[in-house]
Amino acid sequence: MGALCGFRDTWDSFSDRCFGHFPCLSDPVRRATLGLKVALVMLHVVYAGVLFIINKDLVEKTRQEPWYTAMYLSLFIVTLAQYFITSGSSPGYVLDAMRAVNEAGALSNRMSVASKQPASSKNGSVVITIDQSKVGRDLLDSNATSWTKLVMDMYPHGTSVRTVTCTYCNALQPPRTKHCQDCDKCVLQFDHHCVWLGTCIGQGNHCKFWWYISEETALSIWTGILYIQYLKSNISKPWWIYTFVILLLAVLFVCLVFLLLLLLFHSYLVLTNQTTYELVRRRRIQYLRGIPERVFPFSKGACRNLYDFCCAPSNIYRMEPLPTAREIEEKSRPYTCLDILSCRCCC
Repeated sequence: MGALCGFRDTWDSFSDRCFGHFPCLSDPVRRATLGLKVALVMLHVVYAGVLFIINKDLVEKTRQEPWYTAMYLSLFIVTLAQYFITSGSSPGYVLDAMRAVNEAGALSNRMSVASKQPASSKNGSVVITIDQSKVGRDLLDSNATSWTKLVMDMYPHGTSVRTVTCTYCNALQPPRTKHCQDCDKCVLQFDHHCVWLGTCIGQGNHCKFWWYISEETALSIWTGILYIQYLKSNISKPWWIYTFVILLLAVLFVCLVFLLLLLLFHSYLVLTNQTTYELVRRRRIQYLRGIPERVFPFSKGACRNLYDFCCAPSNIYRMEPLPTAREIEEKSRPYTCLDILSCRCCC
């Protein structure tokens, strides 16, 4: 019993010392996120390392055709880099957008600069240009009318301010916004909270997330092909090596199926300008209840949706107003042969 108490005291002392040098580890949520990131990196290293340790043919091919291995390793590094870039990027928090709008409103009130308007409206979408060097936390509550007017203009006339105010952040939520319980922040165009990334997926990093799962899918397919080639050319190897490789290949196949389904699902969301939250909770979201199931209220056509998703600058918050009844009626209209010829679904 004394030995157990002594071990516990030693462990507590060691933990306090670690938390003193690394304050971020004192939070259990951050420790869990860091553990998942380490596990994901180690999983990649194990799969790539086993290939080069047991596959002598791959080592020989590397000597003869170094470009092949260089391409594989490049994809390996790019995938891990994209993972950390996505996990460290902001999903687009409402409080950050509110500070930016209030700062822009304060600047426009002080100086009249006609050449650079902080907010503009084009084709029903509000575009806000952000200058990160001029955004301060002390401006959160100053000039709040700029943000209030901007948000309320996106809702139908007569909407109450209390209806669209987040009870946690005490901030007005633009359409397509949701408060994330894990991050404890409101996220613009909230998609979902990714446990593996340790962050929300929203307007600011959805494109990065799509590229990450695309690269991860390509890397998994390439790794699976290399493992299958090893099994086909090394049948006479010891049984335990053969069994170990088959187990790794089986786990990789399960992950690959999940990644392919995830990639196809998010590609569909991009082309229709939807989010996972809107698709799954459509009947519970107030502004989507009266809209038919197969109507995508925020879609501007597949081509325009894809362009906005891929080519929107990272320093711009895009907030879309709710569609009018006339726009919903137009989008509910069935497709005809003439609509197909005129590419109505694309524009």
